[in-house]
Amino acid sequence: MANDPPVPGILAYGNPIDLAAAKRVAAAAEAEAVRNGWTVVICIVDSTGHVVFLERLDHTQYGSIELARAKAETALNFKRPTKAFEDGIAEGGFHLRFLSVPGVCALEGGILLKREGRIVGAIGVSGAKSTEDAQVAEAGAKALG
Repeated sequence: MANDPPVPGILAYGNPIDLAAAKRVAAAAEAEAVRNGWTVVICIVDSTGHVVFLERLDHTQYGSIELARAKAETALNFKRPTKAFEDGIAEGGFHLRFLSVPGVCALEGGILLKREGRIVGAIGVSGAKSTEDAQVAEAGAKALG
């Protein structure tokens, strides 16, 4: 349960991020994207996997809407950034098994949102290069505080 004490070494799900906090995260992410001239979609899901906030900056490709959501959901569901899957597949060999895991988006740009050591949600960003998407997502996550 979200109110149980944390278990050492286990990253637990916490209470869902609320809309006000999701808006702060999204605003910081948007500011990073705009500062760099990147058009992206920003999607924030709560710790239950439901979309709390989704924004498509002007002129961002429509396909990025689903990709941003998939990145956020992958990070949340597997308790790790999507870069872990991207790196594993790029490494090949044993890690190519990731291609068979349902619901995995193996593109960098999805990261967890944590508060007090618990997962409160995740942010997914899509529309620029994967490394740039991740930079935007990290800027947003830092705003959670």
